[in-house]
Amino acid sequence: MIEVRLLGTGLLADAIAEGVNRPVGVITTAGPIGTGAAVETVIVTATDAWDLDEHAAAMGARADRRLSWLPVRAELGRVLIGPLEWAGEPGCVDCLERRRRRNRLHSRAHDAVIADNSAALRTRPSAWLTGLAADVVAALVDDEITRLHGDPSTARTRCALLCLDLKTLEVTRHTFLPDPTCPVCADLPEDSAAAADIVLQPRVKSAPDRYRTRNLAEHQDELITTYVDPECGLIRLLARDDNAGAMVAAAWMGLPDGATEGGYGRTRSYRTSELVSILEALERHGGMQPGGRRTAVRGSYADLRERALDPRELGLYPPDRYRIEGFRYRPFDVDQPYRWVWGHSFRRKEPILVPEAYGYYRIHRSDQEPTPFVYEISNGCALGGNLEEAILHGILEVAERDAFLMTWYARMPVPRIDLSSARRRTVPLIAEAIQSETGYAVQAFDITVEQGVPCVWVMAVNPSDDDQRPKAVCAAGSHLDPETAAENALSELGVILVDLMHRYPEQRDQAERMVRDGSLVTEMAHHSLLYGAPAAFARFDFLTGSSRSVSFAEMAQPDGFRNADLSDDLRELVRRYLDEGMDVIVVDQTTPEQRVQGLACAKVIIPGTLPMTFGHDLRRVDGLPRLHEIPHRLGHRSRRLERSDVNPHPHPFP
Repeated sequence: MIEVRLLGTGLLADAIAEGVNRPVGVITTAGPIGTGAAVETVIVTATDAWDLDEHAAAMGARADRRLSWLPVRAELGRVLIGPLEWAGEPGCVDCLERRRRRNRLHSRAHDAVIADNSAALRTRPSAWLTGLAADVVAALVDDEITRLHGDPSTARTRCALLCLDLKTLEVTRHTFLPDPTCPVCADLPEDSAAAADIVLQPRVKSAPDRYRTRNLAEHQDELITTYVDPECGLIRLLARDDNAGAMVAAAWMGLPDGATEGGYGRTRSYRTSELVSILEALERHGGMQPGGRRTAVRGSYADLRERALDPRELGLYPPDRYRIEGFRYRPFDVDQPYRWVWGHSFRRKEPILVPEAYGYYRIHRSDQEPTPFVYEISNGCALGGNLEEAILHGILEVAERDAFLMTWYARMPVPRIDLSSARRRTVPLIAEAIQSETGYAVQAFDITVEQGVPCVWVMAVNPSDDDQRPKAVCAAGSHLDPETAAENALSELGVILVDLMHRYPEQRDQAERMVRDGSLVTEMAHHSLLYGAPAAFARFDFLTGSSRSVSFAEMAQPDGFRNADLSDDLRELVRRYLDEGMDVIVVDQTTPEQRVQGLACAKVIIPGTLPMTFGHDLRRVDGLPRLHEIPHRLGHRSRRLERSDVNPHPHPFP
């Protein structure tokens, strides 16, 4: 049985009291809310104004699991119904408002306007509200109460918002996912060693050369319904564009600090690109801050060293860098307490503690927390249809960036790749599309390093002397199939090239200044911009001067990576790093929002690999002896590299 108690005065409250087809008890803010054990009480609050204050009675509903709350309020040109706070389940009003705030393009300005006009908004009824509109709202509330009485699972406001447009009377429904960090209804489990332990599960592949076990394209409409909504979705917008033969899609996602993060897809069709962009946005969501477990360990490395990763193995800054005025990082201190998250070490075969600032790359910390000792990005973060998929593709991303930076820092004269040798025609066709649309010559290089994981560096070069066009643009890719690695790299290259061609004329002077002073390279976009300057092109002589050439068949690594089970491919990939004396560490970043669709997110950390950074003063090459040894071992250098041999220029990774 459903008991309805109404709190509020005005046009909406009167219409609801008259329009709900069951007894409605009218209460006051101070009035009692009694209920019997067999009665489910729903408090309906109604206000004709933009009342941002929660009613005391509604707050009481949160504390009593037998009470539910359905808010109804006007916001200028519309009326909002919901979400229903039902019997203490997650997905409360606070969750909704957190999602809505992140989806506003100018959330800080919006907050300021609300704060400056709160008194008027709270007391002045919407001028758009009419008796007819109030009757529509009452009918919607009545329908919702009827659903709750018959089958609560059919209620339309559970984890959802109904919006009535007061101009058109159109009703729209906007679903949202409970916020796992909500201070009202969330109950994240505590991070623990036991929760971080990983036992690889069988994951049968559809074909030996396929490295995804779930075809998420079959679930694309469901993914869009779950995650994309302009009002309160995890992703607020999908956008489309086209560049250099690629259909481009972006999935825009708002962040708690008012910033926007994007996921991108660059494929041969808009629909596939939209799928990729959604999945990349979800990966970003998992990697920025803990959303699956609450960080619980705080302590110094000196106290935790038996079960912790030594951060010095990840590459730090030289001591003099920390002395630069305004440098925003502090030296690592073994006695300084830091926050740590649990990961899984494949070398140790047990859980291991990882600095939280390395396991997640966009943490909001209080003034009481120590300043981080490194700048970390999403390097090694990946999303999959299961954890094994996510780990495998996270390793491939680490391999790609490591190989690119190894080639750059050591100036290795790696062989060119004959793009015409591809079995599938996709690779040469993408290269031809880029050349046809832009006039740039496309080159590719085999930058595979000691683990034998196929990695490709691609570069577009302007053959003319037109200084209004960027001279060179680079990209990279990695995959267990070298042709796929090249395809991924070329798809990135075309989009990056067209973007830089558009902005280079106005930024040419800035690029030329960066050639003279690498410290001016302070953000991601600067790395591509710098190498648009013709004066910087000579820095690629070690690549362009290479006379060797390889085919894709010569790059292929069929042994070990053509298994029926993806987990066997993953074991082989991990083994190649372990055999080199390295470790593969995984932090499970999966959030409840991702689990809704059976997805998993992971951060892969391989100590000793070269960390991708953006901003020349933030590059990390100290404490990584492998940089000095591998180029000689691979036959690209005649001797072990000395510190002075390391390329001093900013890298060109986009």
